[in-house]
Amino acid sequence: MCSSDTPREVAWLDMGGHPGTPVPQLSSAWHLRRLTFPMPRPWPDLGGVRVGLLDLGRSLPSQLVDFVHVHQHVKWIALVDPVLLPSPELRDLIRDSCYDFHTRPLDQARLEVTLGRACGMAVLETPAEPAAGLPSGDEGRPIIGHSAPMQALARQLSRVAGSDAPVLFQGESGTGKELAARTVHRQSRRSEGPFVAVNCGALPAQLIQSELFGHEAGAFTGATRRKIGQLELAHGGTLLLDEIGDLGLDLQVNLLRFLQEGTLLRLGGLQPIQVDVRVLAATHVDLFKAVEAGRFREDLYYRLNVIQLDVPPLRERGADLVELAHFYFDRFRGQNPRLRGFTRAAIQALYSHRWPGNVRELVNRIQRAVTMADGRLIRPEDLGLAAPLEGSGRETLAQARARAERETVMRALGQCDNNLSRAARELGVGRVTLYRLLDKYGMRPSKH
Repeated sequence: MCSSDTPREVAWLDMGGHPGTPVPQLSSAWHLRRLTFPMPRPWPDLGGVRVGLLDLGRSLPSQLVDFVHVHQHVKWIALVDPVLLPSPELRDLIRDSCYDFHTRPLDQARLEVTLGRACGMAVLETPAEPAAGLPSGDEGRPIIGHSAPMQALARQLSRVAGSDAPVLFQGESGTGKELAARTVHRQSRRSEGPFVAVNCGALPAQLIQSELFGHEAGAFTGATRRKIGQLELAHGGTLLLDEIGDLGLDLQVNLLRFLQEGTLLRLGGLQPIQVDVRVLAATHVDLFKAVEAGRFREDLYYRLNVIQLDVPPLRERGADLVELAHFYFDRFRGQNPRLRGFTRAAIQALYSHRWPGNVRELVNRIQRAVTMADGRLIRPEDLGLAAPLEGSGRETLAQARARAERETVMRALGQCDNNLSRAARELGVGRVTLYRLLDKYGMRPSKH
């Protein structure tokens, strides 16, 4: 850590490149933690270390480059003989991975000034702590909710955390599939290892293989340095493949081979690399239908879908909705300290909305309301929602039936691309009945 109240820890990577050179001398304000190469895996945990010294010699073993790449949160300061500075490989390492460098013989006062500045920058780059009692974002917050579906999910997460079996999380976008995966990781024997999440749908097709498996220098045009892939970075921990349904068929073959053999090959590499990682996957699409349509390999589907957990949509979580609303209100209220809560109409509007974007949409609307509200209580219009009708109170049985009927019709139209004949067949009604329902609820499909 970089607190000034106790000695600040400095990682010292001793490459043995300076025989007879004394250990860097630092004042009592610093505690030197020596690491020597070659270093067996698993590598030591540097999670609490913010600054480090790279004592470089004439050679730069690939393990050193990999170690520095994995520990990018550390502000590295290179210690090097001036005669070695012309080395292109060493200059690249200093330029790309180091905060600063010092030449030997070392000036203790200057080195400690640099360490202090590096510590200060590390503190500034560390996300601010939330208010007391609040979780620190998705990585640290528990799953919120006491509804029956969420309690059932919590029990399932605890059970699967005890094994290394692959888990497939299915659910609509924004339901919290990554949060569920992080919960499994935190409760597992791998909790001290890394948790690496890769969104397969957000990476360009031409980059995703390099992102997952890494590449060697010269593997392709522009690959000037070795890159460690996400699978390798997750060694000893957990890898989440989010939106796995968007992965191309060619990469599905490589992923299947990795799951079967536990080894990977970097692009341009010749030596298989053994990796110990638990693979979780998440998707909002029906992978079984994707298999039937030929868009997803059946053998990979069964490899990933050893255990399937369904994350329920927000509209099925009952009173969890208000609990979540208050949780995020407390998180954001610092932006508008005069706010005290929600009006009754706002709570009714929350329950009336169907939340197609689930928890992600709720977070967006709460943050918007905290920013835009000009009174002491959040109103429906602050949330961007329609106010409930006067005197509507609680929903009657007739209103609930009408709402369900309208939503079923809307869903059928959406699934059938607004084709009335197909939608009528999907609903099991005649075309005349469908027209009557459209008139009843004031709906007009955009095309027939």
